[in-house]
Amino acid sequence: MNSGSDLARNPASWLVVLTALLLAACAPVRLREDSSLAQAQSAREAALAAQSNWTLKARIAVSNGDDGGSGELEWQQHGDRYDFTVHAPVTGKTWHLHGDAHEAILEGVEAVPLIGTDPAELLRDKVGWIVPLRELTAWVRALRAPQDKIATQTKAQISYNDHALPAVLQQSGWTVEYKEYFDTLSPPLPRKVFAAKPPYRVRMVIERWSVDQ
Repeated sequence: MNSGSDLARNPASWLVVLTALLLAACAPVRLREDSSLAQAQSAREAALAAQSNWTLKARIAVSNGDDGGSGELEWQQHGDRYDFTVHAPVTGKTWHLHGDAHEAILEGVEAVPLIGTDPAELLRDKVGWIVPLRELTAWVRALRAPQDKIATQTKAQISYNDHALPAVLQQSGWTVEYKEYFDTLSPPLPRKVFAAKPPYRVRMVIERWSVDQ
Protein backbone atom coordinates (compact mmCIF):
# COMPACT_ATOMS: atom_id res chain seq x y z
CA MET A 1 0.00 0.00 0.00
CA ASN A 2 1.33 3.46 -0.94
CA SER A 3 0.15 5.69 1.90
CA GLY A 4 1.68 8.80 0.27
CA SER A 5 -0.42 8.28 -2.85
CA ASP A 6 -3.53 7.76 -0.75
CA LEU A 7 -2.93 11.05 1.04
CA ALA A 8 -2.33 12.87 -2.23
CA ARG A 9 -5.61 11.58 -3.65
CA ASN A 10 -7.53 12.39 -0.49
CA PRO A 11 -6.88 15.91 0.87
CA ALA A 12 -9.16 15.19 3.80
CA SER A 13 -6.63 12.64 5.01
CA TRP A 14 -3.99 15.37 5.16
CA LEU A 15 -6.33 17.39 7.36
CA VAL A 16 -6.71 14.46 9.76
CA VAL A 17 -2.95 13.92 9.93
CA LEU A 18 -2.15 17.62 10.40
CA THR A 19 -4.79 17.96 13.10
CA ALA A 20 -3.37 14.99 14.97
CA LEU A 21 0.15 16.43 14.74
CA LEU A 22 -0.97 19.83 15.96
CA LEU A 23 -2.83 18.32 18.89
CA ALA A 24 0.21 16.26 19.80
CA ALA A 25 2.45 19.32 19.63
CA CYS A 26 0.13 21.38 21.81
CA ALA A 27 -0.59 18.69 24.40
CA PRO A 28 1.22 19.20 27.71
CA VAL A 29 3.82 16.60 28.54
CA ARG A 30 2.70 14.02 31.08
CA LEU A 31 5.23 11.70 32.66
CA ARG A 32 4.28 8.45 34.33
CA GLU A 33 4.92 8.21 38.03
CA ASP A 34 8.08 6.20 38.65
CA SER A 35 10.23 5.78 41.73
CA SER A 36 12.39 8.84 41.06
CA LEU A 37 9.39 11.11 40.48
CA ALA A 38 7.66 9.74 43.56
CA GLN A 39 10.76 10.35 45.65
CA ALA A 40 11.07 13.90 44.32
CA GLN A 41 7.42 14.57 45.18
CA SER A 42 7.89 13.16 48.69
CA ALA A 43 10.90 15.44 49.20
CA ARG A 44 8.91 18.41 47.86
CA GLU A 45 6.02 17.63 50.21
CA ALA A 46 8.38 17.36 53.18
CA ALA A 47 9.87 20.76 52.35
CA LEU A 48 6.45 22.39 52.00
CA ALA A 49 5.15 20.74 55.18
CA ALA A 50 7.73 22.79 57.05
CA GLN A 51 6.23 25.95 55.53
CA SER A 52 2.93 25.85 57.43
CA ASN A 53 2.33 29.62 57.43
CA TRP A 54 1.42 31.04 54.04
CA THR A 55 -0.85 33.49 52.24
CA LEU A 56 -2.14 33.55 48.70
CA LYS A 57 -4.15 36.04 46.69
CA ALA A 58 -6.14 34.72 43.76
CA ARG A 59 -9.16 34.95 41.55
CA ILE A 60 -11.55 32.09 42.24
CA ALA A 61 -14.55 30.73 40.35
CA VAL A 62 -16.84 27.96 41.59
CA SER A 63 -19.57 26.12 39.68
CA ASN A 64 -22.02 23.31 40.49
CA GLY A 65 -22.98 22.83 36.84
CA ASP A 66 -25.97 25.17 36.98
CA ASP A 67 -25.01 28.03 39.27
CA GLY A 68 -21.72 29.47 40.31
CA GLY A 69 -19.88 32.40 41.75
CA SER A 70 -16.55 34.14 41.57
CA GLY A 71 -14.52 36.67 43.41
CA GLU A 72 -11.19 37.84 44.69
CA LEU A 73 -9.73 35.51 47.31
CA GLU A 74 -7.25 36.09 50.10
CA TRP A 75 -6.34 32.91 51.96
CA GLN A 76 -4.14 32.89 55.05
CA GLN A 77 -3.06 29.61 56.58
CA HIS A 78 -1.25 29.26 59.91
CA GLY A 79 -0.92 25.57 60.68
CA ASP A 80 -4.48 24.34 61.22
CA ARG A 81 -5.86 27.87 61.42
CA TYR A 82 -7.28 29.36 58.22
CA ASP A 83 -8.68 32.72 57.18
CA PHE A 84 -10.54 32.68 53.87
CA THR A 85 -11.95 36.00 52.56
CA VAL A 86 -13.81 36.35 49.27
CA HIS A 87 -14.86 39.68 47.77
CA ALA A 88 -17.23 39.70 44.80
CA PRO A 89 -16.60 42.95 42.87
CA VAL A 90 -19.83 42.66 40.86
CA THR A 91 -22.10 42.58 43.94
CA GLY A 92 -19.76 44.37 46.32
CA LYS A 93 -20.30 41.64 48.91
CA THR A 94 -17.57 40.13 51.06
CA TRP A 95 -17.74 37.02 53.20
CA HIS A 96 -15.19 35.71 55.63
CA LEU A 97 -14.60 32.10 56.70
CA HIS A 98 -12.11 31.37 59.46
CA GLY A 99 -11.40 28.76 62.09
CA ASP A 100 -9.23 25.76 62.88
CA ALA A 101 -9.44 21.98 62.96
CA HIS A 102 -12.34 22.09 65.44
CA GLU A 103 -14.47 25.16 64.59
CA ALA A 104 -15.50 27.12 61.51
CA ILE A 105 -17.02 30.62 61.56
CA LEU A 106 -18.66 32.22 58.52
CA GLU A 107 -19.33 35.96 58.57
CA GLY A 108 -20.89 38.34 56.05
CA VAL A 109 -23.57 35.99 54.73
CA GLU A 110 -26.22 36.54 57.39
CA ALA A 111 -26.69 39.18 60.07
CA VAL A 112 -24.92 37.09 62.69
CA PRO A 113 -21.83 34.86 62.39
CA LEU A 114 -22.57 31.26 61.50
CA ILE A 115 -20.68 28.59 63.44
CA GLY A 116 -20.04 24.95 62.59
CA THR A 117 -17.40 22.26 62.71
CA ASP A 118 -16.90 21.71 58.98
CA PRO A 119 -15.97 24.72 56.80
CA ALA A 120 -16.97 22.91 53.61
CA GLU A 121 -20.47 22.28 54.98
CA LEU A 122 -20.88 25.96 55.91
CA LEU A 123 -19.90 27.02 52.40
CA ARG A 124 -22.23 24.46 50.82
CA ASP A 125 -25.24 25.25 53.01
CA LYS A 126 -24.90 29.03 53.27
CA VAL A 127 -23.06 30.13 50.12
CA GLY A 128 -23.87 27.28 47.74
CA TRP A 129 -20.23 26.57 47.00
CA ILE A 130 -18.98 22.97 46.83
CA VAL A 131 -15.34 23.35 47.82
CA PRO A 132 -13.39 20.53 49.56
CA LEU A 133 -11.51 22.96 51.77
CA ARG A 134 -9.60 20.48 53.94
CA GLU A 135 -8.20 18.73 50.88
CA LEU A 136 -7.74 21.98 48.97
CA THR A 137 -5.38 23.19 51.69
CA ALA A 138 -2.97 20.55 50.39
CA TRP A 139 -4.03 20.51 46.75
CA VAL A 140 -3.53 24.25 46.28
CA ARG A 141 0.19 23.63 46.87
CA ALA A 142 0.21 20.52 44.65
CA LEU A 143 0.42 18.18 47.63
CA ARG A 144 -1.50 15.03 48.40
CA ALA A 145 -4.06 15.56 51.16
CA PRO A 146 -3.21 13.56 54.30
CA GLN A 147 -5.37 10.45 54.48
CA ASP A 148 -6.42 11.14 58.07
CA LYS A 149 -8.04 14.41 56.99
CA ILE A 150 -10.28 13.09 54.24
CA ALA A 151 -13.30 10.85 54.35
CA THR A 152 -12.50 8.72 51.30
CA GLN A 153 -9.45 6.57 51.89
CA THR A 154 -8.14 6.33 48.34
CA LYS A 155 -4.54 6.57 47.28
CA ALA A 156 -3.73 9.76 45.40
CA GLN A 157 -2.52 9.36 41.84
CA ILE A 158 -0.17 11.92 40.31
CA SER A 159 1.11 12.50 36.79
CA TYR A 160 3.91 14.97 36.21
CA ASN A 161 4.88 17.64 33.71
CA ASP A 162 8.22 17.85 31.94
CA HIS A 163 9.70 19.66 34.95
CA ALA A 164 8.84 16.74 37.25
CA LEU A 165 6.16 18.81 39.00
CA PRO A 166 2.59 17.55 39.49
CA ALA A 167 0.47 18.15 36.39
CA VAL A 168 -2.63 16.19 37.46
CA LEU A 169 -3.52 14.93 40.93
CA GLN A 170 -6.48 12.60 41.50
CA GLN A 171 -7.80 12.06 45.02
CA SER A 172 -11.15 11.72 46.78
CA GLY A 173 -12.96 11.62 43.44
CA TRP A 174 -11.53 15.01 42.40
CA THR A 175 -9.16 15.69 39.53
CA VAL A 176 -6.85 18.65 40.11
CA GLU A 177 -4.93 20.11 37.18
CA TYR A 178 -1.92 22.39 37.57
CA LYS A 179 -1.64 24.61 34.52
CA GLU A 180 1.30 26.77 35.57
CA TYR A 181 3.78 27.22 38.42
CA PHE A 182 5.69 30.04 40.07
CA ASP A 183 9.01 28.39 39.27
CA THR A 184 11.06 31.09 41.00
CA LEU A 185 9.76 29.89 44.37
CA SER A 186 11.52 27.09 46.20
CA PRO A 187 9.87 24.64 46.03
CA PRO A 188 7.75 25.88 43.07
CA LEU A 189 4.09 26.59 43.85
CA PRO A 190 1.09 26.51 41.49
CA ARG A 191 -0.14 29.54 39.61
CA LYS A 192 -3.29 27.94 38.15
CA VAL A 193 -5.25 25.24 39.97
CA PHE A 194 -8.33 23.71 38.32
CA ALA A 195 -10.21 21.12 40.40
CA ALA A 196 -13.20 19.16 39.15
CA LYS A 197 -15.57 16.48 40.37
CA PRO A 198 -18.36 16.80 37.80
CA PRO A 199 -20.57 18.70 37.96
CA TYR A 200 -18.55 20.62 40.57
CA ARG A 201 -15.61 22.80 39.58
CA VAL A 202 -13.22 25.10 41.42
CA ARG A 203 -10.80 27.26 39.46
CA MET A 204 -8.11 29.42 41.01
CA VAL A 205 -5.68 31.75 39.28
CA ILE A 206 -3.16 32.68 41.92
CA GLU A 207 -1.63 36.12 41.67
CA ARG A 208 0.76 35.98 44.59
CA TRP A 209 2.16 33.62 47.20
CA SER A 210 3.70 34.72 50.48
CA VAL A 211 5.42 32.06 52.60
CA ASP A 212 6.74 32.51 56.14
CA GLN A 213 9.59 30.19 56.98
